[in-house]
Amino acid sequence: MTYLLLAITALVAGLARGFSGFGAALIFVPLASAILGPKMAAPLLLLTDGIVAAPLIWSSWSKAEKPEVGLMSLGCIIGLPLGTYILTHGDPLVLRWLVVALATCMLALLLSGWTYRGKPHAAATTAVGAFSGLFSGIAQIGGPPVVAYWLGLGKEPATMRASTILYFAFSTLLAGIAYFIGGLLTRDVLMMALTLVPFFGGGLWAGSRIFNFAPAPRFRQVCLGLIALSVLLSLPVWT
Repeated sequence: MTYLLLAITALVAGLARGFSGFGAALIFVPLASAILGPKMAAPLLLLTDGIVAAPLIWSSWSKAEKPEVGLMSLGCIIGLPLGTYILTHGDPLVLRWLVVALATCMLALLLSGWTYRGKPHAAATTAVGAFSGLFSGIAQIGGPPVVAYWLGLGKEPATMRASTILYFAFSTLLAGIAYFIGGLLTRDVLMMALTLVPFFGGGLWAGSRIFNFAPAPRFRQVCLGLIALSVLLSLPVWT
């Protein structure tokens, strides 16, 4: 029953990412934390998403703004170890509440439609990377700050997508190292991730195909609704 719930969650998370470009972590991590605990949920998504997204790196390299990605990655190096330390040493119940709180804040950010309106500069880019790294270390929820920042700079969609993919490829690698040092990447997590890859990957593929036949705003609304439902169902008050 536990595995079935995880497989369904991975499928829905993949669908969300496939048709909206975001939301996988916000859906998967809160629910998986309620089932397995945060210390297993975050590394499980890290491996599952990393395996599925790896083929995208090559095609994104030439289109990405590598200096911007480099600055963002520098911030990630600063913030991610702290987030990993919190995940590794935190009390499981406190961590579950923290994951829910972070997911709720990220959902509110996405619902607000807020984007960065200032001029791009090295300090701002690095700071956003630091916050993204912190949230990624704790719960793999580092996407919304990056997306909100780069959207506000008026980047071309293809360039922004490529830069985002390249940045998260680096942050995934860094998180993998940090999680391994922290003892979070266990054999059990690896084996479970491998079994969830078909569900997450299948959801990603199906979501991208469905997106071609339906208005993007409608699917964005559905994705936000799924994130809200995930947060509600994962509240520690239920278990």
